[in-house]
Amino acid sequence: SFFERVNPTTINGQGNDFGKQYRTGVYFHTKEQESIARAQFEQEQTKYSKPIATELEAAKPFWSAEDYHQQYLEKGGQSGRRQDASKGATETIRCYG
Repeated sequence: SFFERVNPTTINGQGNDFGKQYRTGVYFHTKEQESIARAQFEQEQTKYSKPIATELEAAKPFWSAEDYHQQYLEKGGQSGRRQDASKGATETIRCYG
């Protein structure tokens, strides 16, 4: 799940990457999604002494990145070593090799 892959208490970063562009977030489209997400956040918060910093907000307009950014993991990222990014994939993401 999402909370197993990130440290939700880290503000504006994950791993060795820091800055607002590396913040984590969950974005909802409907009231039902919001309710489910808020309940999950409340449950997860019991596992941490620090507050969860992951954003939980209504989804805003989304613009796709340039073509060369698409399928980054499948293309091999910086290392050229392809990764499985299919739904349900369990391979650990190697951002930098």
